[in-house]
Amino acid sequence: MTTNHSIHQASFRDPSGYVFYDNGVLRRVINPIYFKQYQALKDTGVFKTLIKNELLIPHEETSVSEEKIILTPEEIPFITNPYEWSFNQYKQAALTTLKIHKYLLTKGFILKDASAYNVTFHKGKPVFIDTLSFDFYEDNTPWRAYKQFVTHFLGPLVLAKYHGTDIFKMMQTHIDGIPVKLIASLLPKKTKFNGILYTNIHLLAKMERKHSEDYKAETKVAKLSKQAQLNIVETLFNYIRKIKLNEATEWGNYYDKTNYDTNAFEAKKQLINKWASSLKPKRLIDIGGNDGTFARTVSKEIPHVIVTDFDSNAVDFNQQQIQQNNEQNMLAFVSDILQPSPGIGFNNTERNSLIDRLKQYAPDVTMALALIHHITLSGNVPFEKSASFFACFSKQLIIEFPKREDSWVTSLLVRKREFINHFDFYNLKAFETGYSKYFNLEKKEVIKGTNRVLYLFSRKENLD
Repeated sequence: MTTNHSIHQASFRDPSGYVFYDNGVLRRVINPIYFKQYQALKDTGVFKTLIKNELLIPHEETSVSEEKIILTPEEIPFITNPYEWSFNQYKQAALTTLKIHKYLLTKGFILKDASAYNVTFHKGKPVFIDTLSFDFYEDNTPWRAYKQFVTHFLGPLVLAKYHGTDIFKMMQTHIDGIPVKLIASLLPKKTKFNGILYTNIHLLAKMERKHSEDYKAETKVAKLSKQAQLNIVETLFNYIRKIKLNEATEWGNYYDKTNYDTNAFEAKKQLINKWASSLKPKRLIDIGGNDGTFARTVSKEIPHVIVTDFDSNAVDFNQQQIQQNNEQNMLAFVSDILQPSPGIGFNNTERNSLIDRLKQYAPDVTMALALIHHITLSGNVPFEKSASFFACFSKQLIIEFPKREDSWVTSLLVRKREFINHFDFYNLKAFETGYSKYFNLEKKEVIKGTNRVLYLFSRKENLD
């Protein structure tokens, strides 16, 4: 096994091992300190069962020695983070974590690490990706990852219930979980009369304040039987399973509100299908893809497809379809293209920015449909600047340009009427000029029955 490898920037917190890239292939090293646990988990069939039930990412032993064991996990094309999940995706990730811990308890183990960052979405479902997060259960000891579960899962979900899914963005600035006292302070006072929320959040915050000056670490740890711990897990599971947003969450089908008729809609789908299919992509991303309608026109022929949208409800609806149709090649997540997720954590490198992950994903085709007018008019982003954004990760770009006569563009311009002269540049010629710095124009066609033009660009070589 080569010793020339690049250690992942997030892989410094756990003495049990680390993750590294070996010529682009992700592998995991297990240190001797974790050999005993690893062998027991393997011998008892725990790993096998978790993998069989699609709760843990599959892995293969690549190398075994006295110094280290090297595993090669199944490739995950794109990693999403908690602040990029819709509400129900977050719920599913939480329930997956509890399922794993409950199963481990029945086999004499525990989940020692309940970080939301140990879960991502793969083949349409949440999956646990940290093979070293398991340990032996000790009789009459509490779940040591309990507080972490509260700050990473229960707290964010309850806050989202009352304040909306934008609350998940707090996980960008709280990589170790939203502090319990902050969660408690943001919840309505009436939640103190909810037994589950009082016990698991308000009382926990109160105890945290009480023992905040326990510098000698003399606070006694309460004993807790295995059955009592299982009861807590079951209570949390049932509560989270039933939790719903207070805001309206029903997705009313965005495409019912389009400003062109059914024939035009079908013409657009056929044109996109024709162009995208001819490129024979292995990876495609549809940015601002709403519920995935247009991505699905070509998705069956593509090994992996990503659909992003800033609307959490649209992503939820898309995720529901992915799971109902068993579309294992499609991934949905929340992303505001005007505010892409930054790199976060120590040295801003523990969790890669969205741009860095898109570059690594390297889609063969990028689709941006009914998006440029929002980027340009709502975000005040010049054409050349949005072209630069797409060019940094896109080989082929299928982009739709609604002309000034389009009703949605007209609506946006009306809102900008005080600065209307500033937006005189919003026209086909200026758009093509701006994008010509980074792309070559391959195809251009008016979508029948609309005031919209579809473009196919290919990225120029040797861009600075």
